[in-house]
Amino acid sequence: MTCVIGKHGHTTLGRTTVPLIRGSAVVILRNVPADICDKCSEYFLDEAATSAVLKLAGDSVRRGAEVEVVRFAA
Repeated sequence: MTCVIGKHGHTTLGRTTVPLIRGSAVVILRNVPADICDKCSEYFLDEAATSAVLKLAGDSVRRGAEVEVVRFAA
């Protein structure tokens, strides 16, 4: 697909790191599947990856994590 941010690049399937901040917690998810722009490196998650990322981040926050790095495996 064409990158919706830069409008000039094209996306290809790859893996990326997604940082999330929830309140005072920082959760970093590594190895997340995403479409990544070859020009600007912006990434786009599909619905399944987004749901999994939000669940993992929520689980981290509920466990009381302040900073956590999680390897994505879904």
